[in-house]
Amino acid sequence: MIHKILLFLKLILITGISMAQYVEVQANYNSVGDCVFSASNNAKVPMYLHINFADLENTTFNEPLPYIKKVEPGFNSLFTLQRDPDADIPRFNYDIATFRSNPTADVDLDFPYLIPFKKGESVSVFDVKSIGGFWGNDTPDSWFATGFMAAQGDAVFASRNGVIAEVVGESRTGESRYWYHTWTNSITLLQPDGTLICYHGVQYNPEQLVVGQKVYAGQKIGELANKKGELIVHIFHDSLFTKKLSFVIPQFVINNNGDAEILNVVKPYVVFHPEAIRGLEMTKREKRKILQKN
Repeated sequence: MIHKILLFLKLILITGISMAQYVEVQANYNSVGDCVFSASNNAKVPMYLHINFADLENTTFNEPLPYIKKVEPGFNSLFTLQRDPDADIPRFNYDIATFRSNPTADVDLDFPYLIPFKKGESVSVFDVKSIGGFWGNDTPDSWFATGFMAAQGDAVFASRNGVIAEVVGESRTGESRYWYHTWTNSITLLQPDGTLICYHGVQYNPEQLVVGQKVYAGQKIGELANKKGELIVHIFHDSLFTKKLSFVIPQFVINNNGDAEILNVVKPYVVFHPEAIRGLEMTKREKRKILQKN
């Protein structure tokens, strides 16, 4: 009898689809009545999955709460709800939400970001007055962005390691619900700490950058497209608790020693890309390959 029940419930639970994004969650019963959870991420970049159980019967949920799981593209194992040996099979209700960034990100506010231009160049910083159009007409209540002034056509470099989440040229296509924001001429990366960084005012080469590609600190990602020579950089992530975006005030490297500070609009800065900073989030193999270290 229990095998018939398990088969019936397996057909019911085989796939729970998160409408917010690309992630499909599967909850399958095994032969002893445990329920094994997995997820398939159909996107080309990692996503963050939140599962919240409303009711649990005949089992306990032993994962840390809130349950946030970074799901890589493709298949991901999640957890198992083990059957209480003295009770019936596990029964439960749960809700799913997906996020493009880590909604509980533990952000290092002292992380040393590289100034995103060619090392040795001198650039100035300007006060960004507005991020209008970042998400249509809906401007966040609280936000922060860093503005750089250079020259149209100047090369733009990644300030930190990341995975390309979105690249946009002079116009946008596709369904807006999959967009990371509404800006054009932009490159958005998912960073190792789960935050997103957006470079706005950049022209990219589609033969060199594709969604899902890993980019390293100090790597060229494009050129300034803005006629005024303006580049706007902001770092942000979803928030599980406030349901709003949280913005990060970054510190940028100001010398070869790797010292970093919040940039001041009243003075120009020389660009430094110390190898020690570039290699902070690289593996040994990546250091040998990218930094040509032995």
